[in-house]
Amino acid sequence: MRVVLQRSKEASVTVDGNITGAINNGFVLLVGITHEDTEKECEWLADKIVNLRIFEDEEGKMNRSLLDVGGAILSISQFTLYGDCSKGRRPNFMNAAKPEHAEGLYLHFNNLLKEKGIQVETGVFGAMMDVKLINDGPVTLVLER
Repeated sequence: MRVVLQRSKEASVTVDGNITGAINNGFVLLVGITHEDTEKECEWLADKIVNLRIFEDEEGKMNRSLLDVGGAILSISQFTLYGDCSKGRRPNFMNAAKPEHAEGLYLHFNNLLKEKGIQVETGVFGAMMDVKLINDGPVTLVLER
């Protein structure tokens, strides 16, 4: 499982002209799932993400977590994170999980975040989405399990 995390001041996702999710202070997560992933990877990443200390404290040091600042998450399914561009000119997506496997884990991952007290907004799994983001910092991290 691979997650690109971007600290954001404001973000939204639109599907077919309708906003399906929007947040202010928090994280935008681009979530990629491979066919070998299980609920165990979801659990590890959910815990890691809500506890990452990447918000500034009073001294300007990255010392506060999403839980500490009361931030929200905009979670976007992103199979292209498993695109292999090492050969040719077109990415190979063989490492991305099939939708029937990925969707269940994506929903489970989002539910785990909610259970930790986080407001979670989402796009629509498998849809073409327009994502708007004001990246804070910018702070962008790649997490993989």
